[in-house]
Amino acid sequence: MGSLCNRWVPSNSSILPRGTSYFCSRPSPSRGLFYTSTCHMQCANCGITNAAHLSPISSMLRWATRRAQALKAELTEAKSKRANLYAEQKQKITLPNYSSSSGKVYSFQEFLSHPLGIESLLNTRALQCFEYLDSNTYRCTLPKVKFLKFEVSPILVLRVTPANEYCMVEMLSCKFEGSESLERQNDYFTAFMTNCISWDASSSELSLDVDVKLNVTLEVHTLPFTLLPISAIETPGNLAVQRLVDSMIQLLVQHLCEDYDRWVQEQSEGSS
Repeated sequence: MGSLCNRWVPSNSSILPRGTSYFCSRPSPSRGLFYTSTCHMQCANCGITNAAHLSPISSMLRWATRRAQALKAELTEAKSKRANLYAEQKQKITLPNYSSSSGKVYSFQEFLSHPLGIESLLNTRALQCFEYLDSNTYRCTLPKVKFLKFEVSPILVLRVTPANEYCMVEMLSCKFEGSESLERQNDYFTAFMTNCISWDASSSELSLDVDVKLNVTLEVHTLPFTLLPISAIETPGNLAVQRLVDSMIQLLVQHLCEDYDRWVQEQSEGSS
């Protein structure tokens, strides 16, 4: 096969990195044309040593395949981005002052301590189903919605905290249910929402201030989305989240007023 110093020369350095392998520049009686030597240096990129009896083409293909896999992993990690989506909606509504013929006042705070008031706060009429977890925590399943080209069924865990002049609804967690590939996206998605309803108990006119805030963080980790500027994801994402909040607060206010009126009627009939 000849000696390394005068019959074996480095392969094309523009294709393979220095030190990958050496190929015979002349036919080898025992191995044929251009077979590798058994005394190769170790490749600095793929770590292959003593890669004997491989043709230059297969050696190059092996190196190119491993290098492409490494570059893909590096690109995915380097290009991973976070899209922060945000939406907020405030609304003020006026409710009538309800009282019985005997002068008993049916306060809004009292309504919220009733199961009907809690269901109204959770907007259960807009839910597919909900279940009680503990004294003030509930698991709510929303109907399927389309979000960024995906059809998802969000599962929310909500905590309701009532007080004298306000009531806070907080989203403790949000998970997607659907296909296996879709549910894996839960690892790259977080959301936090607050819905604060406040009122002035000392005022002669009952008015509610509703303030809903929704924050969503998406980890963009797949091609081709990682190649896009983050604004190309956040701009349509913010619009989608804002539409969701707008429709949610509209239904919430409507159902809250209707349920409060229905509760007052039930209390009046029960006391008469």
